[in-house]
Amino acid sequence: DEVADAIRNMTVRGAPAIGVAAAYGVVFAAIRADASTRTEAVEDAITVLGGTRPTAVNLFAALNRMRRVLHNSSPESLADALAREARQVHQEEIDASSAISRLGATLVPYAATVLTHCNAGMIATAAYGTALGVIVEAHRQGKVTRAIATETRPLLQGARLTVWELVKAGVPTTLITDSMVAHLMRTTSIDCVIVGADRIAANGDVANKIGTYGIAVLARAHRVPFYVAAPTSTVDLSLRQGDAIEIEERSTTEVTTYAGVRVAADGPEVRNPAFDVTPHRLVTAIITERGILSVPFTRGLRRAAGHPGGGRT
Repeated sequence: DEVADAIRNMTVRGAPAIGVAAAYGVVFAAIRADASTRTEAVEDAITVLGGTRPTAVNLFAALNRMRRVLHNSSPESLADALAREARQVHQEEIDASSAISRLGATLVPYAATVLTHCNAGMIATAAYGTALGVIVEAHRQGKVTRAIATETRPLLQGARLTVWELVKAGVPTTLITDSMVAHLMRTTSIDCVIVGADRIAANGDVANKIGTYGIAVLARAHRVPFYVAAPTSTVDLSLRQGDAIEIEERSTTEVTTYAGVRVAADGPEVRNPAFDVTPHRLVTAIITERGILSVPFTRGLRRAAGHPGGGRT
């Protein structure tokens, strides 16, 4: 329950990190249960964890792997087998982040200003990060001269987390409000946009933090390359296109209050979708640990992610 609560309330957030945390959550359930009730406890844990957040596919991919271990293990060996699988999930995400950082840096030109949205760094993954991993690695290579981070309303992941990670890594960073993106693209030189992803459909449509779609539209209008950095564990080949991705609606208090104080007037209907879907036609390339994929994405995604484990069950 503690792991499920941490995922639900976004103490743990970011698609890769959610998947890793869920895998270890199943292990905790197995360890805490007696052999006589262990199978049932693990089944219950998988069900509870699967109901925490609907959009990030890494959660379901990790739980599918744990479920397969459950079905192929005895109650006596189950905890050890689940622990081995969870460690493997964790290591795969570490390796993926490292590879994505190296590959993505090859797309960044020298003396570049790079814009990113939300948080896709080491806090949201298992190690180096996806979008931020690329930016930090490109800066290490002398390519990135400045990163621009959106504040990312309503929970301010950009202002609270992304800026902290970038500054800590020594990257010159500018924080902006979400509504400044169009103005900056029109008046300053932004060389590329790099974002993460919570789920990628088989055709390359990308679900990511709310506001990503609008930035992609602006990038296309201003001829700015728009890159998505994500591990293949984020690809859901069971969904043909992004319209089928379930979009999480979070509490309206995230929009109407700040630091526990209500800032919105009473009376209106309030919406708080946590994600939006960017059509594949607006994506310049998808950076995975198995290569950089370009349009059309369908064949490349199937080749890169065509392995057991993805998708929601």
